[in-house]
Amino acid sequence: MSFITKTKGGLVHGFFNSSRAFLIGTGLLASSMAALAPVAAQAEMVLNRGNGSEPGSLDPQIAEDVPASHILRDLYEGLVGEEASGKIVPGEAESWKVSEDGLTYTFKIRDDAKWTNGDPVTAGDFVYAWQRAVDPKTGSEYSFLLAPIKNADDITSGKMEPKELGAKAIDDKTLEVDLAGPTPYFLGLLTHSISYPVNKAAVEKFGDQWTRPGNSVTNGAFKLDEWNPQSRIVLSKNDSYWNADSVKLDKVIYYPTESTTAELKRFRAGELDWTYEVPNDQIKWIRDNMNDEFVVSNYLGVYYYGFNMTKPPFDNAKLREAFSLAINRDILMDKIVTAGEVPAYAYVVPGMTGYTPVYADFKDMTQKERNEKAYKLYQEAGYSKDNPVTVEIRYNTNDNHKKIAIAIASMWKSVFGAKVNLVNEEFKVFLETRKAKEKTQVFRAGWIGDYNDPNTFLELWKSDSGLNDTGFDDPEFDKLMDEASNEQDSEKRMELLRNAEEIFLKANAVAPIYHYVTKHMIKSYVKGWDADGKGHVNVMDHVRSQYLYIEK
Repeated sequence: MSFITKTKGGLVHGFFNSSRAFLIGTGLLASSMAALAPVAAQAEMVLNRGNGSEPGSLDPQIAEDVPASHILRDLYEGLVGEEASGKIVPGEAESWKVSEDGLTYTFKIRDDAKWTNGDPVTAGDFVYAWQRAVDPKTGSEYSFLLAPIKNADDITSGKMEPKELGAKAIDDKTLEVDLAGPTPYFLGLLTHSISYPVNKAAVEKFGDQWTRPGNSVTNGAFKLDEWNPQSRIVLSKNDSYWNADSVKLDKVIYYPTESTTAELKRFRAGELDWTYEVPNDQIKWIRDNMNDEFVVSNYLGVYYYGFNMTKPPFDNAKLREAFSLAINRDILMDKIVTAGEVPAYAYVVPGMTGYTPVYADFKDMTQKERNEKAYKLYQEAGYSKDNPVTVEIRYNTNDNHKKIAIAIASMWKSVFGAKVNLVNEEFKVFLETRKAKEKTQVFRAGWIGDYNDPNTFLELWKSDSGLNDTGFDDPEFDKLMDEASNEQDSEKRMELLRNAEEIFLKANAVAPIYHYVTKHMIKSYVKGWDADGKGHVNVMDHVRSQYLYIEK
């Protein structure tokens, strides 16, 4: 990028190259130039990113929220990386081989892979991180993602020791991984933070403070300089990164902003270059006034309401079905969620490669028919307009979630005469409340696929999943999921997953509401994210800052 500025010697035209500015005088005689000392200016290329809620953790094996994931993709690199398009490419592993039976992966760690402290990244660093991830003592909610690795399930359940995990360092640069069964999506799993390496010395020296600035040792394109909770997280370019020459940004500053309205104001004021989201009630205004900076893309995710099945009143299957039926998804899409989201009647996002969608039984009913059936079920569950149920919708603090909760509460009041209370909580508190299953009745939730396979949506609902906040527990569902994980025939495997989703949908443990699109405000001078050439972010919304740059 270029700029024009004034110096004592006159106008200077500068060109930015790899974030460095070199000034070349214009309109000056060669003799004058020779008499002057060289003029040089340093200009940092900084990206300011809105990032939703404050991240719960920056520990790769503990983090579980999307805001943390965005930051961790900048701070760390796993065995594989992703292009801006989302395509999997070599990361810390420069190459890998897969055995004919699909059960053994052998990764070659690149020789120039380093930690920010200068130490080499080794195969042992991955073994340590993965053993840590499946160790019950760590308390990782995402340990299930490593379940395809041999012995992982037995370790997380306490039947075996972490050292018995099917991953071993043949030498410092060779990692061998044995799987329990063929796993076609295994490389996709390795883009998730649960699989990132961590520096053993830093973890053991600083304990639960090892992710703080000054203690943090990372291996990605950026390093952690500053973390001021509820204010900002500052990352700077990591010169030790093996591919540092290709990284153009000097700094990335993440701003946690739970209010989407406030975030839009900051964007308009020039304080942000990229927003985490946009307020739904301002989309029409945005389209009319800032459409050239409004980016909407397909997203591998589902927004839903979960029911706590472990306690009254939603331990009653008829009541759960009634409340799902009474949600008018079309009105929500037309009046509140207005960026092109699709009403959801399935949990797995339709369009998954090789997977025929499974839909709820009421998909083709009119809303009038749904409401009539809903009230009949409501009565069968023991309630009526004269004897209404009192329920609570719980959601994390966010303008869009609040508007949806208000609308759904109104629908339930209209159809049933139900008494509905709304409770909002700060994100970290909200997650803990959901997990405890003590206070929750109905809760807002969403799931973004970690890889392009239906397993990433369905595995949450296994009875032993740490993210199963509904308490759904069905032995036949678990059996089908286990069979699918060991099935080598792709068509048979997909059929097993379809059967599992049918069981899950009929249980009405959740009420799918819509399938996501991503909605960002992006300044026109931010480049490098549009991998398809059509103005779309990749379907995973994995936007790694290492590919971004500023062009003003």
